[in-house]
Amino acid sequence: MNFFDSFFKKDNDQIMKFSLEIGPQTDLSTVPPVNDIYITMLPGGDYRETAQQAVELVKKGFNPVPHFPARSMHDEKQLKDYVSRCKDGGVKQVLIIGGGREPLGKFDSSFQLLETGYFEKMTIGIAGHPEGSPDISDSDLEKAMIDKKPYADYIVTQWLLDPQPIIDFVSKQSVPVHVGITGPLKISSLIKFANIVGAKNSLNFLKSNFSKALDLLKPKDPNDLIGKVKSHTDFFHIYTFGGLKETNKWLKENDYV
Repeated sequence: MNFFDSFFKKDNDQIMKFSLEIGPQTDLSTVPPVNDIYITMLPGGDYRETAQQAVELVKKGFNPVPHFPARSMHDEKQLKDYVSRCKDGGVKQVLIIGGGREPLGKFDSSFQLLETGYFEKMTIGIAGHPEGSPDISDSDLEKAMIDKKPYADYIVTQWLLDPQPIIDFVSKQSVPVHVGITGPLKISSLIKFANIVGAKNSLNFLKSNFSKALDLLKPKDPNDLIGKVKSHTDFFHIYTFGGLKETNKWLKENDYV
């Protein structure tokens, strides 16, 4: 077992693996020993910073997974440079996403990036939306998944709190699903983020289960969701929302690292 493999075992020796997201400016000395570290490229961000952070993670022994948001790519020349910087630095895995913004150039979908063939010989993850997306209709999401799946080695979902959409989504997929979860955030913060990303079921789940004022101030333990869906997947992807310190503490307290 690699030092950076993060896991725990159930009674049947199932190995649970975790990954998490950081930003291109995150201090790498604060990153917990989780093997797969995803690096965001937010709207308006510089792809060169994300690529450089990925290369630094390679040097430290991690497996970096940079985001490639289609709508943030100005043109094919920029995309090729981004891919080259990552490949030349030893990056082996990528997450191809649409990116929540108006297109800056010719690319308006992750499928168009996948069609270029530039990610050959790399492990490719694509985004899944069990609770839908505020930017795309459910029918368009379903069609996009059908188009993208032949290129994908696995799927990373949006973060969720309601277990049923996760279970339903995983049951329909032919590739591994890395279920998106949050770190130990306050309920009030989770409600805010659920509104932003359009996680309808999770928003209703929060409002119906944590309606009291004192509940809103308590941190939500990610283990609540993990326990309900771990029989359906081995992989959990942590969205820290800036709470890397709290997530690191939670991972250690639960002997996940």
